[in-house]
Order: sequence, then structure tokens, then C-alpha cells
Amino acid sequence: MSLDMAGVRPARGPAAPARGGRRPQAGKHLALICIALVGLFPFYWLVVMATSTSGEVFRFPPRMIPGSRFLDNLGQVANAVPLDTAFGNSLIVALCAVVLATFLCSLGGFVFARMRFPGRGKLFGFVLATLVFPTGVSLAPTLEIYSHLGWINTFLPLIVPGAASAFGLFWMRQYALSAIPYELIEASTLDGCGLLRTYWHVALPAMRPAIASFGIFTFMWSWNDYLWPLLVLNDPEKYTVPVALAQLKGTYGNIDYSVVMAGTLVGAVPLLVLFLFVRKWIFSNMVAGAVK
Repeated sequence: MSLDMAGVRPARGPAAPARGGRRPQAGKHLALICIALVGLFPFYWLVVMATSTSGEVFRFPPRMIPGSRFLDNLGQVANAVPLDTAFGNSLIVALCAVVLATFLCSLGGFVFARMRFPGRGKLFGFVLATLVFPTGVSLAPTLEIYSHLGWINTFLPLIVPGAASAFGLFWMRQYALSAIPYELIEASTLDGCGLLRTYWHVALPAMRPAIASFGIFTFMWSWNDYLWPLLVLNDPEKYTVPVALAQLKGTYGNIDYSVVMAGTLVGAVPLLVLFLFVRKWIFSNMVAGAVK
């Protein structure tokens, strides 16, 4: 028996992708590349200035290709300031600040998030209220307090004030609210864990992504801090990197900007290396769940 196929339409396969489907993706990639180039240009210009002479820095039109004067400029930096000592001082201050701040802020954030006690909300509101006051308002009284304590010209004023910052407490509390359920706290209490054991065995593993990110921020803030070390340190042997590089300004405003930029480039290298080493670990922990 023959079938009349005149009225039967063949089945259609999967629709072919539109010819213009790749254009939006190409546009997004081009936009991202442009944004990345804009963000990288200041660092590239820093490299150009650090490898040029003082006269080439102010040449017009400016030269956009790195020169060959970096080692000479770096030698002048090493002769002008004790750069190795400044690096060691900055490293000690930054590492101590990171360890102390991450411990105290994570513990305080955990307590504010999951421990019930009278006046918890009001006390946390008072902590957040300290963010309203500008930094300059507290400089004079804080300096007076540390002077009476005998902390001037020591590293303690660079480490202690930021050990329990309002931003760190807020950061850790907000993360603990989403990462640590009350059920885990109740289970640890039933198992006989006190506050510190609950923090160490329950909260700390769950808050690792927030601790890592806050630790990186704390290291950057401590490494780049200039005003506060300038006020409390008066011994050149205790200068941190930003304060030591400020000594390159010369006398009567005679500043060799190529030498200053060479020192600035060297001072920024530790932050770049730190980011390159920890970025994969931070990104993976930010995506993965931490509560087990």
C-alpha cells in the first residue's frame, strides 16, 4: 500500500545558531579588555617612569616604552634610604596586624552573629557608629594616649589600633550570619563545647573565605599606610616602606620622580606577589561552601 507523501512535511532538525549570535559575546569581551587595559595603564605608566630618567619623565609627547634606567634608579633609592630595613619593618607590622586582626575580628563577628546576650544589637550599633567619625578626628587624642603609654617610636601603635576594627567586625558578622546556622551552635553546645571551642571547631572553618579576604585587605592597608607611621615613628631604622620612600623627596622640593617611581614600584611588588599566590585559593573558597 503506497502512502501519499505530498502532504507530509519533513521533520525539522535543531535550529541553526543565528549568524549574529557571536557578536554580543565579542562585544562583551572587547569591553572587558578595554576596562582591563584602563585599569592596568597606571601600573604600566609607573613602570615607564621607573625605567626612565628625570628629564624623560616630563618630555612631551611622553615616551610610552619602558627605558633601561631601572637599575640605576634603584641604586639611587638604595643609597638614599635603608630599603631592606624598611621592607623588614613593613613585613613585621603587616603580618602581626593580619594575625591579630583576623583572630579578634572573626571571634567578635562570630559572637555578634550567633551568641545571644543582652544588649547585643545596641552594642553592635555602637561599634558601627564609630565608622561615622573621620580618621583625622581621633589622631590627636590617640597620639596622646600612646605617648603616655610609651608606645611612640614602636610598632605597637601600627598593630594594636586596627586589631578590632569596626569594618572587620561588620565584615565577619555578616559572613557568619549566612555561613553558620544556629543548629551547628546548638549541636556544639550539646557536645559540651564552650565559646572558644565552638569558635575554633565550628566558626573558624566556616569563615575561612571571609578571613582570607579580610586578611588580604588588612595586609594591603597596613603595608600602604603612610600617615600614622609618619606620626608615631621618628627613628629611620624603624621606618616602614611608605615613610622611607617619602625621604626621597630631596631638599627644597628637588624631586627626582624617576627615582621615586622606582622605589614605589619596588614597594608595590610584595602586594602583587601576594595576590598572585593567593588569588586562586581565595576565589575557590569564595565559591565553595565552607559549612561541613
